[in-house]
Amino acid sequence: MWTLKRFLTPYKSAAILAPLLMVLEVAMDLLQPKLMSSIVDDGVLAGNLSHIVTTGLFMLLFALIGWVGGAGCTLFSSKAAVGYGTDLRQELFDHIQKFSFRNLDTFQEGSLITRLTSDITQMQTFVQMLLRMFIRSPMLIIGSIIMAFTISVKLALILILSVPILFIILYILISASYPLFASVQNKLDKVNAVLQENLAGIRVVKAFARARQEKKRFQQANEDYTHTAVKAWRIVSLNAPVLSLMLNATIVAVLWFGGFQVVGGDIAAGDLIAFINYVTVVLSSLTSIGMMMMSFSRAKVSATRINEVLHTQPDIQSGDDMSRKGAGQVEFRDVYFRYDGEHTLSGITLTARPGEKVALLGSTGSGKTSLVQLIPRLYDASQGEVLVNGVNVRNWDLQDLRSRVSIVLQESILFSGSIRDNICFGRPDATEAELRAAAQAAAADDFIMNLKDGYDTELGQRGVNLSGGQKQRISIARALLMQPEVLILDDSTSAVDLRTEAIIQKALHSLMKNSTTFLIAQRISSVKDADCIYVLDEGEIVASGTHEHLMAHSSHYQAIYYSQQRKEDVQFG
Repeated sequence: MWTLKRFLTPYKSAAILAPLLMVLEVAMDLLQPKLMSSIVDDGVLAGNLSHIVTTGLFMLLFALIGWVGGAGCTLFSSKAAVGYGTDLRQELFDHIQKFSFRNLDTFQEGSLITRLTSDITQMQTFVQMLLRMFIRSPMLIIGSIIMAFTISVKLALILILSVPILFIILYILISASYPLFASVQNKLDKVNAVLQENLAGIRVVKAFARARQEKKRFQQANEDYTHTAVKAWRIVSLNAPVLSLMLNATIVAVLWFGGFQVVGGDIAAGDLIAFINYVTVVLSSLTSIGMMMMSFSRAKVSATRINEVLHTQPDIQSGDDMSRKGAGQVEFRDVYFRYDGEHTLSGITLTARPGEKVALLGSTGSGKTSLVQLIPRLYDASQGEVLVNGVNVRNWDLQDLRSRVSIVLQESILFSGSIRDNICFGRPDATEAELRAAAQAAAADDFIMNLKDGYDTELGQRGVNLSGGQKQRISIARALLMQPEVLILDDSTSAVDLRTEAIIQKALHSLMKNSTTFLIAQRISSVKDADCIYVLDEGEIVASGTHEHLMAHSSHYQAIYYSQQRKEDVQFG
């Protein structure tokens, strides 16, 4: 937990002022019982009205000073805690941005969201309590015990006996609750994961009439979370009644023995009242510490989860090779790759020269997407080399490499904002002419201009107000606007009709004639004009060549071609 204290450094002044002002408030609070004792003994019992008024005014003055100290402490502790939470959240978010796909596969999206929200809120709350209550309560305890000893050593011994018992009870409760709070956060991860999946796929849920099953799935995750949370808070709930019992028992003991001392003249009645006030302050502060220690338990769990992310080093580290001249030559030299377990790719060797159009064909799961994701280092090869412009991608500066490689993923991801913002995502400084040219090449300009606000049309989350084909075309335009040396199209025209696909292919041939293009497609008609077609099967290249060459020499390619021909015959009669 303490490794995160560096995020308080920018707010050092506020973090120092808050406890100092709290010391002022505590000092004023500790004077109040003494002044009350003086009013009773020297004012009320002595019939001295002027003493009552004077001492009462002092009590009001000290209370006002204490209020200023408390308000100042709250102000500065809030400033430090909110700044701490903001910086920690930003650091965690920035660190996640450095993660490779493999790192992101380690953490569920729901878990990362929980860590960025709930866990950081826990830490922010803890810091504020640390600067305020963790100062106030211990100082009140220490100060009250000292003041109690100045009144009566014998009665103070009762207090000294009570405090260790309370600490033992607190230790037992905290030890029992800590592992449960860790489980609570894990259960919350699962709730968020189910919720996120459902909201992201709500249209699929409705299309397949799976709302009832989804409700049950969420209910189960929610009930698991509730059961664990109730179990944890059941232990926490024991804190208040146990401490209250000890408080009342101690006050009864003080009244019992103190009453005899008052009757015997060993202690004044006002001093006994003040002593009881100090006892109440000590035991109430212990109750507050008990609640704070529970907060500490939750914060410790959250800190562990946050550190788990911060200490996860991105497995893809940037090289330092920049601005290497070239026109997009890509080479794979005996490349192997695995996610977990067996290799997804085995012995891949191929070369794509500048300006060539290379197609990858194969059944689902044959490794086509895995292969192209190695080029911009979304993953690293397990064995072998991937080179761009003659340089191993591991040696490239990541920012420079990825600025030269544009990829259109299988799933078209759009962001909230305008169509213009989405197309210019990689090049915010693009001109209007460049924007329109990219959209026209992607066969998107016509439908965009037919929208009421054209390129300034606001998109819903994930582009929900566009069709699948429209989203794909905007994704292609976004990639083309980058004017990359290497363009990767991963089945990016699967949602468009054949006519639109032909228009896009024709525009790509003209616009990207100087770039190397990798095209993954399911339809042979989409790749027939490629300079070289690689056929993959179970992670291996089983054939390569032009369409004509493969039709003459590859049984794999022929099987794919004739199966698609039969489908088209059935479809079109």
